[in-house]
Amino acid sequence: MNKQFLGELISEAVAVFIIISFGGSVAAMLLLYDPSPYVNAYWGVAMCWGLAVTMAIYATGSVTGTHANPAVTLALALYRNFSWGKVLPYWVAQVIGGIIGAALVYALYFTVIDTFNETHQLTREAGGAAGVFFTAPGPSITPMHAFVNEILLTGFLVCGIFAITERFNEVAPSANTGALMIGLLVALIGASMGYLEGWAINPARDLGPRIFAWLAGWGPSAFPAAGNYWWAPIAGPLIGGVLGGLAYQVLIYPFLPARQRDLLHSGSAPTAGNASDLGDQ
Repeated sequence: MNKQFLGELISEAVAVFIIISFGGSVAAMLLLYDPSPYVNAYWGVAMCWGLAVTMAIYATGSVTGTHANPAVTLALALYRNFSWGKVLPYWVAQVIGGIIGAALVYALYFTVIDTFNETHQLTREAGGAAGVFFTAPGPSITPMHAFVNEILLTGFLVCGIFAITERFNEVAPSANTGALMIGLLVALIGASMGYLEGWAINPARDLGPRIFAWLAGWGPSAFPAAGNYWWAPIAGPLIGGVLGGLAYQVLIYPFLPARQRDLLHSGSAPTAGNASDLGDQ
């Protein structure tokens, strides 16, 4: 492993670490305090998660572009020529970043977690305060419903990221503001759809903290979780990322005027909608 690739893996781990450190902390403030500072201001929770993503991009974007999400890495490999040989190492680094981020949240809040569980006569094994670390279906949402939701929500995310970062998109934000817009996209998804199952939209965001929580005493409430839910926020986002990227590549990308002009200038005939054009950047 060369030094640059090692740096990329460290960068991806740091990016997810940043996201979970802030996101898990705001989840703790939402769940553990009575009255919660966010009880009537869930938009604040969504904004914290979104700004955590923005900060992660500003911190690490120059190294890897900040995937910070296995679903994004997979979509980039499928449609944006990202190296397939880096996909699994990036995934591992992202999950490790999630584990370390969850460990920091635990270090900050473990006494509050214990007090919350004692006050409400809960145990870690029964899922007391588990929402600080990992997601679960909301009221009236079954695991299968949550799985489908995660496909749709992550589809919105990846389609939006492709639009924001597309070089032929003439209304996309500049590089300096793209990070903010991606953060706002995460916040938008959370503020509008987050109560469904906690809007994981990122396998590393759920799996890394879930692994830490399992090790820290949450046991069966983490794996396999109620209703054998643990797999849904992993598989759903991966499928959603593929579909969201495909939607952008088929429905929007072939028709971008700047791309059409580029094809004409290079002497290639535009073939809008042709599957062979997917990812030809």
